Amino acid sequence: MNNYKELYKDTLLNNVIPFWEKNSIDIENGGYFTCLSTTGAVYETDKYMWLQGRQVWTFSMLYNKVEKNPKWLETAKHGIDFIIKNGMDTNGNFYFSTSENGTPLVQPYNIFSDCFAAMAFSQYTVATGDPKIKDLAIQTYYNILKKKENPKGVYEKSTGTRPLKSFALPMILSNLVMELEDILPKEEVEKTIDDCVHEVMEVFLDKDSGLIYEFVKPDGSLEDSFDGRLLNPGHGIEAMWFMIDIGVRRKDNVLVQKATDTILKILEYSWDEKFGGIFYFMDAKGKPTQQLEWDQKLWWVHLESLVALAKAYEHTGRKELVTWYQKVHDYSWSHFSDSENGEWFGYLNRQGEVLLDLKGGKWKGCFHVPRAMFQCWKSFKNIENKL
Repeated sequence: MNNYKELYKDTLLNNVIPFWEKNSIDIENGGYFTCLSTTGAVYETDKYMWLQGRQVWTFSMLYNKVEKNPKWLETAKHGIDFIIKNGMDTNGNFYFSTSENGTPLVQPYNIFSDCFAAMAFSQYTVATGDPKIKDLAIQTYYNILKKKENPKGVYEKSTGTRPLKSFALPMILSNLVMELEDILPKEEVEKTIDDCVHEVMEVFLDKDSGLIYEFVKPDGSLEDSFDGRLLNPGHGIEAMWFMIDIGVRRKDNVLVQKATDTILKILEYSWDEKFGGIFYFMDAKGKPTQQLEWDQKLWWVHLESLVALAKAYEHTGRKELVTWYQKVHDYSWSHFSDSENGEWFGYLNRQGEVLLDLKGGKWKGCFHVPRAMFQCWKSFKNIENKL
């Protein structure tokens, strides 16, 4: 276990973070470039607000939880200033993307930019105590709650004929409210946690199969359609480590064990027995998916699985977790990690070959890799301390 602890710590501090520090900071315009080639060269200068927020969160979190490194706080402020200046419309909704100088390009068509802005503001508040940033974090959080029932607002494409609710919102709120715990009223935190645990573990977790569905009907029943049958294994597994964190916080061992059972069930269902790795999308009835990229192997899916397995083992000690951890670890580190140029590749084909050799883009930024390195480092440190 000590070898794992040192691997994750060293990779985080001496590989991943230096890669982003060296290549992503836009000195001239503020904020961060996220479209980075395999060597770190900027190949596209548009800025995606949710990735700006994620990178602020990462550097603020490192400052708060690893070391009071002034360089990390300065890097976080670089993003905070850009987001505040360029990221919001007049109603406090966050654009999806801007040009490199901050000119809005894509309207606030969903609330995930808002969610990561709130996380960024909260961690930065913990680091600095800045009351204006704290107010922004709280304001953004409540703005998200206002849009819960219709997250896309005027940008919603469906007619409403087949209403479905999405797993993504309770999933992300279960983590977001824990991130904002220090600045929100206690009763608000507990109420949101209660709601999220119910939605995740009683509504979207199917009792018969033990799998997490991405969409269900408003009454929680299943819909036999492309969306209604959709499984996103990475989402389900990531949500389970959020549930483990909540279970540990509340001393709820039943929740921890149920989340652990679900991690194992999803992995058993979604592991590619022929080529290894975890499928990106699946159909609950084994039918073809509408996502043509269904069989790709993605970095974040495997990283979140490593975090979930490490946390589950830390808090349950169940032996079957060790076998699965080793299986996912061996696949992930041998396929995604780039020993030559640093950081991790994001996209593999089903056979495990690098499909896109970028290190960052519209969807991949400075978040899943460093967060997973930090979480696994801490879990293995805690496991070691128990021995």
